[in-house]
Amino acid sequence: MLKLFNQLSKRRVPWLLLALTALGLELAALYFQYQLKLDPCVLCVYERTAVMGILLAGLIAALAPGILIFRWAAILAWGVSAGWGLQLAMKHTGIQLFPSPSNTCDFAASYPDWAKLDEWFPWLFQPTGFCDEIQWQFFGYTMPQTMIGIYALYLLALLLVLLSQFAGQQRSIFSD
Repeated sequence: MLKLFNQLSKRRVPWLLLALTALGLELAALYFQYQLKLDPCVLCVYERTAVMGILLAGLIAALAPGILIFRWAAILAWGVSAGWGLQLAMKHTGIQLFPSPSNTCDFAASYPDWAKLDEWFPWLFQPTGFCDEIQWQFFGYTMPQTMIGIYALYLLALLLVLLSQFAGQQRSIFSD
């Protein structure tokens, strides 16, 4: 099975599929915000940022999936983004399900000076809601709880792709 994942990781379509799933999540977030009028909180926009990282990871690898450096850069970006997203979703879930004065989040986003996403793309990254407010549920699960499952699936897929990179023979740093 790992050899199959190794072969798939060297093709463009699986990486584009990864990017497409993340794009779908970003479009869903915009639908929730602008059609259903659900205000995103600061953790919501950070979770969007993590999903955007997964989208970019898919696009990076899709540029040249046969070149090892591109795949490893994408795997790293995918792992950092999905891991950070999972951490954010868990924190967000804790704030919603166990509210307390000590369990809160900021109201304004604090992106670094070199990436002021909330100023450059306010329609996507500007928080307008509160983290402790539950505005939506699906089968009894809140939005951040749903995102925990989604990030966990991304990490599981990542684990398979990561392990598959070691299934096979010796490789050059530039290609397989």
